[in-house]
Amino acid sequence: MKKQVLTLIFGLLCVCFMHAQDTVVEGRVTDALTTDAIPDVLIKIEGASITTTTDASGNFSLVNDIPVGEQVLVVSKNGYVPKRYPITINLGGTLTIDGITLEEFEDDLDDFIISLSNDELDEDTSIASNTSGLLQSSRDVFVRTAAFDFSATFFRQRGLDSENGEMLLNGIKMNKMFNGRPQWNNWGGINDVTRNQVLANGTKPSEYSFGGISGTTNIILRASEYREGGRVSYASSDRSYTSRVIGTYSSGLMENGWAFTVSAGRRWGNEGFQQGTVYDANSFFAAVEKKINDKHSLNLVSIYTPNRRGRSSANTQEVFDLKGIEYNSFWGWYDGEKRNSRVREVEEPIVMLNHFWDINDKTTLNTNVAYQFGKIGSSRLNNANGPNPDPSYYQYLPSYFLSLDDIDYQDVFNAQQNFTNDGQINWNGLYDANLTSGEAVYTVFEDRTDDQQLSASSLFATEINDNITLNAGANFRRLKSENYAKMLDLLGADDFLDVDVFSDFGTDASQSDLMNPNRRVREGERFRYNFNLDAQEIGGFAQAQFNYNKFDFYIGASVSSTSYQREGLYDNGNFPTFYTNGLGQYTDASGNVLAAGQSPVELPGVADGSISYSFGDSEKVDFTGYGGKAGFTYKISGKHLVDVNGAYVSRAPTLRNTFSNSRQNNDIVDGIQNELITAADVSYIFRSPIVNARLTGYYNKTQDATEISFFFADGISLNSGNVDNTNDANGSAFVQEVLSGLDRRSMGLEFGAEVQVTPTVKIRGAAAIGENVYANNPNIYLTSDDFVGQLDLGVSNLKDYKIAGGPQNAASLGFEYRDPKFWWFGVSGNYFSNAYIDVSPITRTSNFYLDQDGLLINGYDPAVARQLLVQEQIDDYFLVNLVGGKSWKIGDYFLGFFASISNVLSEEYKTGGFEQSRNANYTELLEDRSLDKPVFGSRYWYGRTSTYFVNVYFRF
Repeated sequence: MKKQVLTLIFGLLCVCFMHAQDTVVEGRVTDALTTDAIPDVLIKIEGASITTTTDASGNFSLVNDIPVGEQVLVVSKNGYVPKRYPITINLGGTLTIDGITLEEFEDDLDDFIISLSNDELDEDTSIASNTSGLLQSSRDVFVRTAAFDFSATFFRQRGLDSENGEMLLNGIKMNKMFNGRPQWNNWGGINDVTRNQVLANGTKPSEYSFGGISGTTNIILRASEYREGGRVSYASSDRSYTSRVIGTYSSGLMENGWAFTVSAGRRWGNEGFQQGTVYDANSFFAAVEKKINDKHSLNLVSIYTPNRRGRSSANTQEVFDLKGIEYNSFWGWYDGEKRNSRVREVEEPIVMLNHFWDINDKTTLNTNVAYQFGKIGSSRLNNANGPNPDPSYYQYLPSYFLSLDDIDYQDVFNAQQNFTNDGQINWNGLYDANLTSGEAVYTVFEDRTDDQQLSASSLFATEINDNITLNAGANFRRLKSENYAKMLDLLGADDFLDVDVFSDFGTDASQSDLMNPNRRVREGERFRYNFNLDAQEIGGFAQAQFNYNKFDFYIGASVSSTSYQREGLYDNGNFPTFYTNGLGQYTDASGNVLAAGQSPVELPGVADGSISYSFGDSEKVDFTGYGGKAGFTYKISGKHLVDVNGAYVSRAPTLRNTFSNSRQNNDIVDGIQNELITAADVSYIFRSPIVNARLTGYYNKTQDATEISFFFADGISLNSGNVDNTNDANGSAFVQEVLSGLDRRSMGLEFGAEVQVTPTVKIRGAAAIGENVYANNPNIYLTSDDFVGQLDLGVSNLKDYKIAGGPQNAASLGFEYRDPKFWWFGVSGNYFSNAYIDVSPITRTSNFYLDQDGLLINGYDPAVARQLLVQEQIDDYFLVNLVGGKSWKIGDYFLGFFASISNVLSEEYKTGGFEQSRNANYTELLEDRSLDKPVFGSRYWYGRTSTYFVNVYFRF
């Protein structure tokens, strides 16, 4: 018995001794080139929940709950190439790893993407802003490939727009309240200070926000986070700008508790790949931080990035065939220089104050306040009843003369010669026309938006224990947006008569503002339209993350309240204010009594006894949103993982999609409601010292969305809806097309893998197979100032049509060589397929086959109609890209360069396009499609042929 007791005591002592001998993994991380210690490097055992970061000396130590046996140590930090080290951990032992180094990753990817995302895309196009989530610091193979190799084709990851991802600066949401999309230019050109990013891909949890279904990216702009030293760089390119220079200096955290960082840059060029696309951008950044004590720190940030860019036109295939894919119809020669009529200017400074409070070693509270103000202006030519100044106007092209009943081939030849030999805006001719007529026939004005936005957020995080982390946050945004047309250039005239020459000229309907009829406008003055938009958003979120050796999971929820209101400052003649005269009669602004049957539709009044369509406040629209998400990761082993995520979100529509025609009236979209979003994905992940791979299946569905388009159409059937009159008996009108109750669905597979063949050679592969379609037949109606009331067209038969916006299938295979002497290069081949142009919803309605009398159009053939409405698929294409770089240490200084050549083989390819909605019925469309060269053929964008980017930097 005594022997048994002694044996038991000895066994217990052995167990206690083994537990007392902690298993430890420790080491030090340094810069491969400078040999300096790197702080804040993330250290983790792959497949385990335990993580740590390096201290100021680059040292780290992992203790407790460390899995034993063969493992992989992952070492990563933003701005550096991550590394994975195979290690063997013994229970109760201490493993010291020497010689861990990281090499800086100089790829200038962020600048490439910011440059691209606003180059050919803009908010007026039907495939705008489809570079969702591309400004990312992710080292995920597929995400990096989508950002660099796929982005030139406007590929949408999982078929989602950028409004489905959240972009934050220091915890402040930067997605615009107007359209839900980030305005990349607000922080463009300050690459040196935007590299520190935290990304949550898809619906994965983020400590900064509930996030969007395509991910959340937070750019950290703390002065104390930047490495001490300076950097100067110069870049040359032929993509958007031709030259770029950036200079940056950071003090690091000084002994007195202060830290500051300043950066300034400039990008410029007379034109990029597209002709006449001027580029003029400056960038300024400053951050100063004061560490008050061990618990509190204040950080002040200011960003000012004014930029001015010439835009490029989408063209028909006929135009591209005559002039080439670099052609841009928006410019012409003036005073020996290329002058672009459509220039977009963005100047919206940001100032933010951040307070960081380390309540204890496990709990933090971060409070942020930001104020953004400034302008966005998009210029264009205005034509007051003169010949159209657009050189690619359909009546100037050969196809128009070939479409006439009596073809004059001399006219066809002349049109071809004139367009081929010139084909640009005749600026001198516009000046001459104004001088000759005595009136301003042609002017240049801008559509202007002046925003003031106050934002605030408070973010709480606490580690409840070693396994559970809780995050919560609240946010507030308040926007006042002034929107108006501003006269920029009278082109030699003295002033401009502010009337709509395309309305009933000489009547109230032609007046932009009945309170100031026949206004004479000078340069710098407002005219045409003038209104304010007010928006407010209050929200909050909470989430909990649970991390264990074999199983991680999370759950999160959000709630929000959003309100919108329009304030009209002009009493538009097409949508006037009506008054009552005390006799139960309605009068116009002049006191004229309306005839019987002319009483206006009851709308919210601006005052007692008045009814306003355009002037004063609209009805206030309120939305309550909510969301929930959850997910888990099951670690089958250190190499094999299964990851599952899901979310359901109800979110408010954007300002843009709430008012059907905000430039002219207070009309709110009928039945406007929250969008409902469902998202889910399942991934299998394989990780070993040599291979890192992920295969993901995803499903996303958006319901009850709204889309609004503006265009001129022929062949509108006026037999439906509350339509009282039209200015064109043939059914021609400039209309607002409102789609409501629209459902979209995207589903598919993502695959990414990299293989470390040797210590210096890595092979990468990525592929996406998707199906992005309209999932139902939405309701559709038209409004216009050419007819009174709404033209209800019932439903648009869009179900199963593909959603436009880049290729739905993409594949990439490449390799990278990194030499120990600090030079590297890579090459990738990329194949793209299943891209489609955007379809016209109006041609998929009853308007397409019903005549003005409501009967079937004479000669309508259903088989021919089906062929006319087949969605055009863009040809497949293959692109090859090269990248490379080199760095040198020269004493205490460092010199390096990065270079890339995109589309090495100069493949010509279309990135997207859209059907013109001009021919709205069967007869009109059939007649046009029967021509060898359609007059109103689809318009396209082409990608760039071979282009380069070279960056040289000096660091000290």
